[in-house]
Amino acid sequence: MKAAVLREVGKPLQIEDVKIGKPGPREVLIRTAAAGVCHSDLHFIEGKYPHPMPAVLGHESAGVVEAVGSEVRNVKPGDHVITCLSAFCGHCDHCVTGHMARCVSPETKRREEEEPRLSSANGPMLQYLNLSSFAEQMLIHENACVAIRKDMPLDRAALIGCGVMTGVGAVIHTSNVRPGDTVAVIGCGGVGLAAVNGAALAGAGRIIAIDMAPGKENLAKSMGATDFVLGGPDAVKTVLEMTRGGVQHSFEAIGLAATAEQAFNMLCRGGTANVIGMIPVGQTISLMGAAFLGEKRIQGSLMGSNRFPVDMPRLVDAYMAGKLHLDDMISRRIRLDQVNEAFEEMKTGAVARSVITFDA
Repeated sequence: MKAAVLREVGKPLQIEDVKIGKPGPREVLIRTAAAGVCHSDLHFIEGKYPHPMPAVLGHESAGVVEAVGSEVRNVKPGDHVITCLSAFCGHCDHCVTGHMARCVSPETKRREEEEPRLSSANGPMLQYLNLSSFAEQMLIHENACVAIRKDMPLDRAALIGCGVMTGVGAVIHTSNVRPGDTVAVIGCGGVGLAAVNGAALAGAGRIIAIDMAPGKENLAKSMGATDFVLGGPDAVKTVLEMTRGGVQHSFEAIGLAATAEQAFNMLCRGGTANVIGMIPVGQTISLMGAAFLGEKRIQGSLMGSNRFPVDMPRLVDAYMAGKLHLDDMISRRIRLDQVNEAFEEMKTGAVARSVITFDA
């Protein structure tokens, strides 16, 4: 099969022939239909987060099940599925207490003594984030995908697999936004727009979208934003003045220390800042200690604190009902061999999401 491979940090992905194995007892072979090009992949390409190489990148995807292992019960051949990088075992402390996204059990991966899921004629080939979806097929654990209704377009379903689940889940699960609450979202890329949409779904009374690109205003408002603020050093002051004291929930969806600090500093008393973006390894944030006397909080959110086997089919239903706005999130549909172009466009901040679509 064709796949986009990262062989060296800072270098473009290479389109190569990669071999894929057959499903083990609890594994699923999927024909990839679509894969979103997410900023998280760019972090690994640029070396801001480490990953062993060579590896097939991609982690936001949807497709059709081709074959399943002997013990698989959750999906069957022909099912349309969304994948999720937060594969879960189902019985560790995190899973049984309802925090499936935190699961780090090695059971969802193949053991070192087993044949790897991916291989290459030139040597080893590593799987990335349990998925490796920049490829014509994926071989994954059954608890890394969920079946969805077949009338859902798979290119839009792919967005739910990471960016949408991360943004909406951070609002609904991690921060527990309630009807009437005030919300600010810093960064109007795919994840940030999903957070804006999630806040609207949750019934937030005021949703302030913040971005450095003024052209994002109309898109943010189409997702449910009530206000738009141009990003930069004055963003905190502007939000505090607009809200007469700050917002109850803020969401940092870029992955920068400076904007994480801004997210905290624009809170009202008792407010919660949520860091959704991936701040590069080694970077720290600095907060004024006295601010915590106002019972302000800052916390991380991993993949929207999801319970994806339940959450993703519900998000599909929300899209089909016209409540989740995925169509406008797709800036461009591309071929696999255009993936490097998509990353270059991403760096400009002008696109929300490029989606790789594969021939049926």
